Amino acid sequence: MAWLALVLLIDVLNPRPTFVLSVLYGIAALIACAVLSPAWTALVAATATVLAVASGVWNHTWGTTQQVVRIVDVLLVGVAAVAVATVRVRRERQVARLVAIADVAQRAILPIVPAQAGPVRVAARYVSAARDAVVGGDLYDCYRYTSPASNDPERVRFIIGDVRGKGIAGVEQAARVIRAFRQSAALEPTLPLVANAMDRYLTDFFEPEEFVTALLVDVSDTSRVVLVSCGHPPALLRRSDGSLALLEAPPGLPLGMSLSDAQPYQDLTVPWSPGDRLLLYTDGLSEARDRDGEFFSPLALGPALSGPEVPKAMDAVLEAVGRHTPEALLGDDLALLLLECGAPDRESTPEPREVLRPREPTVPDVSAPPAAGTPPNHPPGLDAPLSHAGDARAGLSSVPR
Repeated sequence: MAWLALVLLIDVLNPRPTFVLSVLYGIAALIACAVLSPAWTALVAATATVLAVASGVWNHTWGTTQQVVRIVDVLLVGVAAVAVATVRVRRERQVARLVAIADVAQRAILPIVPAQAGPVRVAARYVSAARDAVVGGDLYDCYRYTSPASNDPERVRFIIGDVRGKGIAGVEQAARVIRAFRQSAALEPTLPLVANAMDRYLTDFFEPEEFVTALLVDVSDTSRVVLVSCGHPPALLRRSDGSLALLEAPPGLPLGMSLSDAQPYQDLTVPWSPGDRLLLYTDGLSEARDRDGEFFSPLALGPALSGPEVPKAMDAVLEAVGRHTPEALLGDDLALLLLECGAPDRESTPEPREVLRPREPTVPDVSAPPAAGTPPNHPPGLDAPLSHAGDARAGLSSVPR
């Protein structure tokens, strides 16, 4: 409409009647078809045609052949603009449907962890570094089994990992790693054996240069936490007294390299007590850079981990990382798990979740209530119902769970 007004003003005030601008009215319809609906584009085209007809009055060209040609030109441009707007809107709606389907598919790959698993309170976050992506090659999962037999202890195990590779291939392999973890965590009595079983399973599916770094954690015992590192960054332990420590488990090779028999995995056992918190993260956190290229130090998260509640503490962690990185943008995907030692008397009630991406609106919630755990003699597959839930924040591009 601004273009029509500008051309009309120049056309009326034009001191040279031989210099006619009426054909320029048609450009307004071309501008409209790029941003407006077909109906509004048709309205702009009709307005442009009326002005092209009226311009013959003040240009003294009414009834001439040239005037008729100009009117037909503006009219044809308007009709073409309406056709372009129709095609554009149809394609935009198709893309919107495909994006919604892709979002649901991506979120289905990344599990929902429970708000409390046995003696542990849990919060999880996923931050995708890729634009228009919800998840990538990073992963986390929780396995919990409670036996009806009193002599069979409860198992509560977690994994956090990072698959080498990005895009669809990374997402596919991340889903495979989660399946391997659920099967092995259900069957193997110790974490080193879980890592060995996962390594053997994944080797058949990974290419020679593919692997996954992972950190396995067992918190079945309320007095200690057991960790096995498969080439993954160390966990950060915050004691209830505020002290911090990076837990350097015995180094192990990444999973999927078929080298576990030559170099078996070893575990690290650390005592912990109610109020202690354990932060598991991928290298998206430790490799986050500021404007000067300085890496983010996990030990700087002491104040953030001191929050009164686990979900709020996790929000504070993401805010700290966001303040460190320019415009809250990460160079790599970031998966986070925060575990707090507590009493095992709370039920695993799911927390609400939402999916947020940079500069985009929130994706509607499609989560489902968690199902009961599966006994060890029936290890759940990738498509089995899970005992998971999650929580939310709106700072970085996070998948709160």
